[in-house]
Amino acid sequence: MPQPFDATVVRAWAVLARDALGEGRAELDSINVFPVADGDTGTNLHRTATAACEGLEGEQDGRDGTGAPGSPAAPVLRTLARGALLGACGNSGTILAQLLCGMAEVYGEAGEGTSAQRDGAVGPEGADSGRLLAAALRRAAESAYEAVARPVEGTMLTVARAAADAAERAVAESGGGGSTDSGAAAAAGPDTAGSDVTGPDTGAEAGAATVARAAHDGARTALSATTGQLDALRRAGVVDAGGSGLVAVLGALADALSGPEGTSRPRSATPPQGRHAPRPAPADASEGDPAYEVMYLLDADDAAVATLRDQLDGLGDSLVVGGGDGLWSVHVHVDDAGAAVEAGIAAGRPHRIRVTHLAPDPEGPRGGCAPETPSGGGPTGTARSSGSGTGADEDGIGRGPGPGSREGRAVVAVVHDDGLADLCEEAGAVVMRAGESLDGEGLATVVREAGAPEVVLLPNDVELHARAAAAARAVRESPGGIRVAVVPTRAAVQGVAALAVHDPDRGFDEDVVAMTSAAGSTRYGEVTVAERKSWTMAGVCEAGDVLGLVEGDVAVIGSDIAGTAGDVLERMLAAGGELVTLVVGEHAPEGLAARLEERVRSHLGVDTVVYEGGRQCVPLLIGVE
Repeated sequence: MPQPFDATVVRAWAVLARDALGEGRAELDSINVFPVADGDTGTNLHRTATAACEGLEGEQDGRDGTGAPGSPAAPVLRTLARGALLGACGNSGTILAQLLCGMAEVYGEAGEGTSAQRDGAVGPEGADSGRLLAAALRRAAESAYEAVARPVEGTMLTVARAAADAAERAVAESGGGGSTDSGAAAAAGPDTAGSDVTGPDTGAEAGAATVARAAHDGARTALSATTGQLDALRRAGVVDAGGSGLVAVLGALADALSGPEGTSRPRSATPPQGRHAPRPAPADASEGDPAYEVMYLLDADDAAVATLRDQLDGLGDSLVVGGGDGLWSVHVHVDDAGAAVEAGIAAGRPHRIRVTHLAPDPEGPRGGCAPETPSGGGPTGTARSSGSGTGADEDGIGRGPGPGSREGRAVVAVVHDDGLADLCEEAGAVVMRAGESLDGEGLATVVREAGAPEVVLLPNDVELHARAAAAARAVRESPGGIRVAVVPTRAAVQGVAALAVHDPDRGFDEDVVAMTSAAGSTRYGEVTVAERKSWTMAGVCEAGDVLGLVEGDVAVIGSDIAGTAGDVLERMLAAGGELVTLVVGEHAPEGLAARLEERVRSHLGVDTVVYEGGRQCVPLLIGVE
């Protein structure tokens, strides 16, 4: 029996799609030859779908009416789309997240009585449910095309548009009206063969189940034609991997709407004559393709994102920027990973930064969501040194290799306090003290005087990112041939994590990637004392209250440092971790580090490293890698 397109069906669809992608993951990886033959499309789609399902599980308690059978689809679709956006992996995963965002937009408008209702698609359960689903699939395809900087036909985008065309034809042929883009329909190939547009759920107009079946059939037809649309697919004798994954997702939608008694339809297509592309041999950077895949989430407004698109489009290819309402998922293939991250810093606040080398791994898929390796430091937490610091000069700058040496690679770290300065200098960094007078020009001067042809800059503060990026641009554009990259560290413990994996014997780009990954995988917190009464994310605090911050936001308001520190540590470890870094200030109570180490030992497989912070402004800094 056909099911109404409600919250229950959306949840069922999410699980069926995740499972279908999991079952077909190896096949999809094996036929992944475009845009980069790195054998990870199936893995990325499955991880994205899994992240979307996990987002729904977080809302399973039924708040806002999203859990009860028969409740509206729109809130659950929004949660599903956001989960996919937050966990998007690779090019294909980012496009899948954007497709879900487009669908959620249409159902949200219908629930609010806006454009979708004015067009006659009055709801997901009634006679117009098919028209609403067709409108959602159309918007999904359009938003995916908008997200991709340079759309290519014969890909996942083509399959999405063909599905929307077929859905609109199903509505039109049932007498429900609707519109079809004739140009897009032609690109999708012949009319859908075998589509059931007058199934048992149709009255005067096709219902959602019939439209979903038609969309699935239309997508399969378009998928089979992709082999002849792209040279890379034609040479390998395969269909597009991302498009095949989308067919699986649409098949899951048709099954969810058909109900328990519905006949399960094939959800994915096999390559022509059953041929699979062999796993590509490792690529050589000299082949001319971009060396790195860069992904991050970005908090920014629409105007800043428009500028970012132009900047990233000039840096590389495979650019996809999806999302909206202030949160965006950015994906791009570039040779200069640092420049791609710096562009994000200029646009807003990048986070969850992932940088992956695009050379395929013969042992398996890599991709932007490959499992991360520990960022280094080991149980002892000893940072690898790039040279020996010589202490701070009277201008507040700790000198590294020395001006004029022009050998090796320098790391410039901006710090606030003596203890952290000593720690960074011991790790071989050139230290510059943060202060109100610190500007891009001052940072550029320190970079030039570091005495190395290659420099990595660690701002260690969100407020300094723009100035660090400006300094790097100024140095690169001036004579001297100094290569500069900014690792967007947002806190001192992220800078420590980056220094722990710094290796001057590696290539410059590889070193920057390793340091960026280490910093990005380190969550940061701190314990401090409120100076005045103020409003916080955790409520109102009074002067003298102890504040526990996680990722810059107040999460705990307490009365003593030890108790608040324990609460912050447990919150940070709730998301998992392998290494806890504690930087203890001189105002911390005696024995604080030992007590926190004892709490860490209750978490299996987690090590702790403790540093003395000295005369710093807060009693405790925490990093969790």
